[in-house]
Amino acid sequence: MTRYFRFLVALALVVSAGTVFAQGRLQAIKDRGELRCGVNANLPGFGVPDASGAYTGFDIDFCKAIAAAVFGDASKVVYRPLTAGERPTALQSGEIDVLIRNTTRTSIRETDWGANFAPTTYYDGQGFMVRKDSGINSLRDFEGRSICVQSGTTTETNLGTTLAGLGVQFTPVIFETAPVLIAAYDDGQCDGWTTDGSGLVSYQTQLRVPSDHKILPVIISKEPLGPAVLHGDDQWYDVVSWTVYALFDAEEYGVTQANVDDMLVSAADPQVKRLLGAPGSESYVEAFGLSADAFYQAIKAVGNYGEIFERNLGSGSVFGLERGINAQYYDGGLIYGYPFN
Repeated sequence: MTRYFRFLVALALVVSAGTVFAQGRLQAIKDRGELRCGVNANLPGFGVPDASGAYTGFDIDFCKAIAAAVFGDASKVVYRPLTAGERPTALQSGEIDVLIRNTTRTSIRETDWGANFAPTTYYDGQGFMVRKDSGINSLRDFEGRSICVQSGTTTETNLGTTLAGLGVQFTPVIFETAPVLIAAYDDGQCDGWTTDGSGLVSYQTQLRVPSDHKILPVIISKEPLGPAVLHGDDQWYDVVSWTVYALFDAEEYGVTQANVDDMLVSAADPQVKRLLGAPGSESYVEAFGLSADAFYQAIKAVGNYGEIFERNLGSGSVFGLERGINAQYYDGGLIYGYPFN
């Protein structure tokens, strides 16, 4: 009897799990009424809370865009701040629906983490910062010096392999979180520090005397950063991916936060009609399990890709970063939206 009872309980759990899986994450998010987005809380320009506790930044805007696509409301997001080391567990456990935290797409993260990466939203590379009076002008000048680096990142691995390849003997000073690392570097506990180039630009603004420091003209890695979801739910992966593509396409087709209402009713380009779910073209967006105006809502909430970049990192920000390889493909960059056909 006991064995039979256990069998029934096990069977019930299997059926229950199968029902949840069949339901899919998109429906679960709709039922919950909020998107759970794993973010960085310490990287100005990408993800950081302001004085009122409201999150802002490049990555944050992609969280908002997905929420707007799912709910028609960009505010329906719960931001889960994560350290670098917390990312895989938060994703694997289902604590978050999507990870958008300046995370590099790598083979190990797709295999060991079980992460499916959506289109790259920021192409970056690992760089180094030192004090201007340090006498360090190249990687070989780190011989016998110390370098601050964050644990649980591709940065830590790249640092070791690159300097070993150059035969440079150095001392890594490892920290779990970026704020502690930055404070240690600023206090002189290490001769230099390394992270993504965009992070160096961002964090330099937080140093006591930013002008006392310089970023070396060297990049040692490829760091394609973008959203990631957990393996096993193609529909949710498609929703996240095509929300990103929609923002890419919007810039290419000249659809902006300011003109999206006019474009919805007046655009003649079939691609724009399909992108915005205009009358007669609803099925292209509805096929994702979203309402026809999902990507219209995303653009209305945060603007197109170019607007997101300029507002958070470019000319409209304190960083003033050039688009570089994050320009559209027709301007010599790597941003390339896919067609709504």
